[in-house]
Amino acid sequence: MPPQARARVRDAVARRATGRSLEGPFYTDREFFDVDIEAVFARQWLFVAVDAELPEPGDCTTVEIGPYSVIVLRDDDTLRAFHNVCRHRGARILDPGGGSTGNLVCGYHKWTYGTDGTLLHAPSQPADFDPGCFGLRTVHVRSVGGLVFVCLAEEPPADFAEVAARIEPYLRPHQLRRAKVAARTDLVEDGNWKLVMENNRECYHCDGHPELLRTFFPTYGYTEDNVPAQLRPAHERYLRADAEMRETYERLDLPYALIEELHIRPTGFRIQRDALDLAGESFTPDGAAACCRLLGDLATPRLGHLALHMQPNSWFHVLGDHAITFGVLPLAPDKTLLRTTWLVHQDATEGVDYDPDTLLRVWTATNEQDARLVARAQQGVSSPAYEPGPYAPTEYQVEAFCAWYIARLREELQR
Repeated sequence: MPPQARARVRDAVARRATGRSLEGPFYTDREFFDVDIEAVFARQWLFVAVDAELPEPGDCTTVEIGPYSVIVLRDDDTLRAFHNVCRHRGARILDPGGGSTGNLVCGYHKWTYGTDGTLLHAPSQPADFDPGCFGLRTVHVRSVGGLVFVCLAEEPPADFAEVAARIEPYLRPHQLRRAKVAARTDLVEDGNWKLVMENNRECYHCDGHPELLRTFFPTYGYTEDNVPAQLRPAHERYLRADAEMRETYERLDLPYALIEELHIRPTGFRIQRDALDLAGESFTPDGAAACCRLLGDLATPRLGHLALHMQPNSWFHVLGDHAITFGVLPLAPDKTLLRTTWLVHQDATEGVDYDPDTLLRVWTATNEQDARLVARAQQGVSSPAYEPGPYAPTEYQVEAFCAWYIARLREELQR
């Protein structure tokens, strides 16, 4: 980065006021976006896929992370990840998307790699050519309870193994590694990636989600002391449902306690098993299960939802009957990809065990509503009249996200 641009970013980081939104350039300017790629997306563990997308040897998918393209594939029983760059003259090897492959063949000059990244064939090379020196460049990859993460850094954040060990017991009963993909959608939102993440980290705006609020309690983020009068009936229902769920979790030996370390560590996260309204089973209009085949060996669909937030780019809802994953990838200062994946039991049959419209309805509507809100926010922060505003107490997770983000930029600027 040119010194003048670097100084501009450093000054904005230094001015950041705790408890207020970020200044406009963090959301709009190219140099800030470029710093985000290097300080966050090129250094942190990122959610990019699920094991269920890669069930068999040779199954692969590609993911675009700023200027980086990464291949994630299954090599026998091992997950591997590589930069999607041929070691000959740099051509992309695989096109965007997923599929299955025997070997990885560059379409330019037919250099061929095994699924372990070794160079198997390079036409017309001299006698002293050593293919062992030209294997694909590897990327760190790890599956956590069926969720696949990659890290582009040579030395990934060291705390990821500890975080994985703490969240896997929550995920294990749902057996996501044995699930199958029921649906996946890609939605390009007209906003900066941080606005997408901030929007997810609060329910201050949840009155804009009528489908979601059939079962998701609108008191999320409130405490007993600051629940407004109009939300008191919902809060009382939540307390009753929460007490019932805690008894169920303890009877079934399911971990449920809140762990919230969103900004105090490199791999910030939050996990909690929590109640849902109405039937309390799923994100559907009546709260009843959307799939009659439960995940794993769970004994009842009435388990509320397991909510997991991971900095910097993902959140998850895991229920008794299905799971939904959300991954955020930056495309441009004002464009962001939101990828949503629905998982069901591996033996669940579409049209028999679940109706796709019922399964997808709530979060498809919610994603579209959020995209409109993010676009409005992007328009607002792009105005010369915009000034950072104060967070409400219920937006404490937005503040935690911004504090985590600013800490990553400070680390980058000190390198």
